[in-house]
Amino acid sequence: MLGPLLVPAAAHAAARPAGGGFAPGAAGIGDPYFPRAGNGGYDARHYDIELAYTPRGQHIRATSTMTATATADLSRFDLDLVGNTVASVKVNGAPAAFRRDGQELVITPRTGLRKGGTFTVAVAYSGSPKRLQDPNLGSTGWLPTGDGAAALSQPQGSTTWFPLNDHPSDKATFAYTVTVPEGLTVIANGEPAGTSRRGATSTFRWASARPMAGYLALLAIGRFDVLDGRTPGGVRSISAQDPKASGDLAGLQRTTGEVTDWEAGLFGPYPFDSTGGVVDDEKVGYALETQNRPAYPGGADTLLIVHELAHQWFGNSVGIRRWADIWLNEGFATYAEWLWTERHGGPSAAARFAETYARPADDPRWRIRPAAPGRDHLFDEFAVYQRGAMALQALRTRVGDPSFFATLRGWARRHRHGVATTAGFVAYAEQVSGRRLGGLFDDWLQRPAKPPLPAPGDQGR
Repeated sequence: MLGPLLVPAAAHAAARPAGGGFAPGAAGIGDPYFPRAGNGGYDARHYDIELAYTPRGQHIRATSTMTATATADLSRFDLDLVGNTVASVKVNGAPAAFRRDGQELVITPRTGLRKGGTFTVAVAYSGSPKRLQDPNLGSTGWLPTGDGAAALSQPQGSTTWFPLNDHPSDKATFAYTVTVPEGLTVIANGEPAGTSRRGATSTFRWASARPMAGYLALLAIGRFDVLDGRTPGGVRSISAQDPKASGDLAGLQRTTGEVTDWEAGLFGPYPFDSTGGVVDDEKVGYALETQNRPAYPGGADTLLIVHELAHQWFGNSVGIRRWADIWLNEGFATYAEWLWTERHGGPSAAARFAETYARPADDPRWRIRPAAPGRDHLFDEFAVYQRGAMALQALRTRVGDPSFFATLRGWARRHRHGVATTAGFVAYAEQVSGRRLGGLFDDWLQRPAKPPLPAPGDQGR
């Protein structure tokens, strides 16, 4: 999936006429929760997004270039894109045929793309991106703000503002070149790569050399106060806040630094080149762990910062191979909140477990399985977040603190900048602890019922 930011022309996929074994790539990656999300036949390696933004009408004009590796001999392939008007598509610099089919942008290059070769596809498009409505989260995608716009894209909102292989299993590096009217600022993932001014516009460049799932891509356009410094442990930290928002930018930067360093002590070295946060006025009811710079619409308290920064290890660096494993993101981030309160004068994680476990056994939410919650319960607060955290506390009770914390650190290290599965986590926890844990995890992640309390030190079933 990964590769250099720039690919020489000589590295483009060797091409030959379509036919003779060449076939279309699949119009979906095979995730049952989002059957048309993602695409088959290639792995994305890098996105280079050049975008000009006009506040009137929330209009964008953009060219997005994806560098990818073909995983099959392709006669055609798809990208995911919702709305907008596509003006042209070029594959390896040559014009390609294209058509729209729902969220699919179906592209037929002049010649077939050979398996194992690298190719580029540049899509020129424009429009006024429309937000999507997720049944669990509400509005996602391109969101107008009081003085600009922001992109918060879990689970599928990135399709509203750039074409991509939209599935968390296919990570890529990113670069942004965003031009806005003078007086506005652009905040994005990664690190700033320069700003220039021309006439009445400013162009901001950002680049991330660390791979990222498309739903974690961030753009925030508006008027911002910005702090660029370092955490006490030396990690670069860039935080931004709309000056009209309530809250204290210096406090956000300070707490972000404290939490980043504390979590690095628990989970291992911070996995990205900078940390930070963005406070804006998107009209949504959630924060989002946009990679290395979480978005906090309306502001953030300490526990919210703990949660979203924990995702930088669990959910961002260690991504998920399929959406059903979302507890690996949300259960871990929720448990980080429990650990923070435990180690900062609040209730212990065991006490939080007991409080949550008190929910009656006939409560229907026990019937939602954390490791297979179903599309309609993908972000269920109890089943995915709370019961996911309880599964980790159950593991801690079973194996003891040394093995438990070694498992968390080793898991983050083993899958750094990759993707993982629930089955992989169970196997790894068994490897570290030397215990059989299948029964424990079946109870806590797979059974549609209230699990029995874990027995300390029990060998399991």
